[in-house]
Amino acid sequence: MADILMITAIAGAENCAAVLSKQFQLRVDTATSRKEALLQLRRREYRLVVIDESMEADDFVRHCGMATPLEINFAISGYGRLERAVRAALSRREREKEVAAQAGAWLMESELRETIAGLLLHAELALAEPAVPAAVAARLQVVAELAGILRKCLDAARSTASSQRSLRRSPVEATLQTAGPQKRTQRGGPAPVVVSGLTGIRQKTMRPLIHATIGSA
Repeated sequence: MADILMITAIAGAENCAAVLSKQFQLRVDTATSRKEALLQLRRREYRLVVIDESMEADDFVRHCGMATPLEINFAISGYGRLERAVRAALSRREREKEVAAQAGAWLMESELRETIAGLLLHAELALAEPAVPAAVAARLQVVAELAGILRKCLDAARSTASSQRSLRRSPVEATLQTAGPQKRTQRGGPAPVVVSGLTGIRQKTMRPLIHATIGSA
């Protein structure tokens, strides 16, 4: 993936791109016309597409793909303003990616915990049934132990991830983190959902399944 595409017909665009490239240590391509810009966007994927407001930005935004579009008026903006805008856009993109990754991880963890809780509940209910064959009881006990190990692995992974986020957190982010659950949820993405039981399932609905399982064994 290339880094930045700068779309503008203003004089000195290549020099500006070179300075941006040196400042951010990123590759910066330039396009001076609509045709050239669309060709670049078809050939490569970019992190950021900087679009001169004089070039009908909406026409390019539709072709940006996964890139973050940034509109700026090159005619009235100096390099300092451009640099600040690019820095803010790249920072925002990284935060959004981190939030999306955290949300995906939390959703996966929630689903795994629900599945583990279901395995444990099934095993415990089956072991509580009268006259469970010894061989079946032994296998159910193994299932329960494995589910418990998986739960401990998830707890350890969560603790490690939390420690890593704390090490990366800036002083401002740390202040926001300790400001309260509501602010943390708004700024850091959805809070992790921990399911301690199998939601919506009652023992009376599972007993027929358990009886059938033991009977077939």
